[in-house]
Amino acid sequence: MDSLGPDDPRRVGSYQLLGRLGEGGMGRVYLARSERGRTAAVKLVKAELAREPEFRRRFTQEITAARRVGGEWTAPVLDADTHAATPWVATGYVAGPSLHEVVAKDHGPLPDASVRALAGGLARALQAIHAAGLVHRDLKPSNILVTIDGPRVIDFGIARALDSVTAAGDGLTRTGAVIGSPGFMSPEQVRGERVTAASDVFCLGTVLAFAATGRMPFGTEDSGAHALMFRIAAEEPELSGIEGELRTVIERCLAKEPDARPQVAELVALTEEAARLKPWLPGALLELLARRAVELLDAETPQAAGGMTGTAGAAPAYGPPLTGAGPGPYGHTGMQPQHHQPYGAPPHAQQHRPAAYGTAPTAHPPPYRTPPPYGQTGWQTPHPPLPLRPRAVRPVATALQVLLGIYAAFVCLQVIQEINLLVLLGEDGADTWYMAEDLDRMENFTAGNVLLFMVCAVLWSVWFYRLRTNSEAFAPGQVRYSTGLAVGSWFIPVAQFWFPLQIANDIFRISSPFPHHARPPAGYGPRPVTYGKGVLNFWWATWVATMVLALVTAEDWEVGSSIDSAIQIVLLDLLFSFVLIVTSIMALLAVQQLTTLQDQRLKGTV
Repeated sequence: MDSLGPDDPRRVGSYQLLGRLGEGGMGRVYLARSERGRTAAVKLVKAELAREPEFRRRFTQEITAARRVGGEWTAPVLDADTHAATPWVATGYVAGPSLHEVVAKDHGPLPDASVRALAGGLARALQAIHAAGLVHRDLKPSNILVTIDGPRVIDFGIARALDSVTAAGDGLTRTGAVIGSPGFMSPEQVRGERVTAASDVFCLGTVLAFAATGRMPFGTEDSGAHALMFRIAAEEPELSGIEGELRTVIERCLAKEPDARPQVAELVALTEEAARLKPWLPGALLELLARRAVELLDAETPQAAGGMTGTAGAAPAYGPPLTGAGPGPYGHTGMQPQHHQPYGAPPHAQQHRPAAYGTAPTAHPPPYRTPPPYGQTGWQTPHPPLPLRPRAVRPVATALQVLLGIYAAFVCLQVIQEINLLVLLGEDGADTWYMAEDLDRMENFTAGNVLLFMVCAVLWSVWFYRLRTNSEAFAPGQVRYSTGLAVGSWFIPVAQFWFPLQIANDIFRISSPFPHHARPPAGYGPRPVTYGKGVLNFWWATWVATMVLALVTAEDWEVGSSIDSAIQIVLLDLLFSFVLIVTSIMALLAVQQLTTLQDQRLKGTV
């Protein structure tokens, strides 16, 4: 890691930069720390790319999809601002060298067992990436980080955005914007054909061959880009030194035709046992990783303590100016609002997870400075809150669906009673007006309706609250309003007509397996269940109609001033009952859809 230079910003969004990690075709990468103490890798896009509207559009789409990539084999997307003057993205920082460094500089080729474990981890990373509707497009040793727990894939979901601006108007390729590294490209990329998930499988084969032999399977770095790409498209790989089942797997991955390559699901099954190998690296390499981790901690401390304060001539921060007074935890003043965050979430809603696993949170500083916890000074990193764990929704949802079905059936019986009452009022006139038996029966139905509705409301609140808290765990800070409002907003006048729908829309968006503009590559394993928003929207329309009708049907039919007025009241009650039946059925379907979506997230199938 290099120190920050005079041209480097000191802050990006809510992240304080600590040092420069590297620079590539897309931009510079910095080591950073959030307001909550989370270490991250922040990538700033080059200015010439930021000026391209097509790049921004693709970049926004790919980052949206990349946020959905979870699992332990990738570095999660923590935060991004694709609309800033200089777009940026923050991912979880993985404290480990790249596979290229390990093989080419530090250790040499990995033993067979380690390469098998590497194959298992990378196959699972690709499975998560493809399930989010992404193709990596640039899987190479420098985009794979080596940790004690296994490999981690980085820079997924970005190459496609860069691909949109590689060709200039004259058909030439722009400097620094080549998609894919020549030695680790697929034949489809070389020929400029459509890139699918099978392209990543080919790249996986080249990576495994490099890890096992220490050399690229289609030539050396001195061969030249054109020679490498010709061999990839037309010649067989050089795999001497690789034997047995591992060689068979690599050869299948390196098939020239995409349809001849194994699917990721098959690779996951083939490497099931190898992926669980612990430790997966030789002892000398484990010692090296431990030493690197200690060096990283030593390098961060002075930079964090002194390097974060703005210096003369330093580049300004990306984002709004700092406000407030008093020294912050890292030497800056005040707190910086996160202008790019779409919804304001309260500070207590943000949760942290371990750096190598799952989806990490987006930092949300409070609107005012708060004193540090007891036993901490202003210069220490705040203790992170305990992680928010998602909980199963299906048991509560099943009970709620049964109750909704019973309630709909009960209202159907009430409809029959109301129709009978209309007939009696029309036939018997005034004699029916004071029929005690009919009056008692209607009162019993009304009491039963109210009781069942209250039980449904309680169970509905529990179910909706659990959906809201699970969504916060899946995507911290991305759900509007607090968890308390997930229950309270249903009972707040005026707010009940709008707030619950906004929360439900966020739950639907976060729980869905991928955005509507991104779909898993064709033919790549089973697709998760998906839904449109038609049921959700229609259910909400019927619910609003139910609330409005409840206000205008509050009058009892027996207090009408005449038979005609009593008939009008019963007709309104009948309309209300019909709408209530439809609302109950649509609510049952909405419960089924939202619960199914969250079940998939909880089971890790999306």
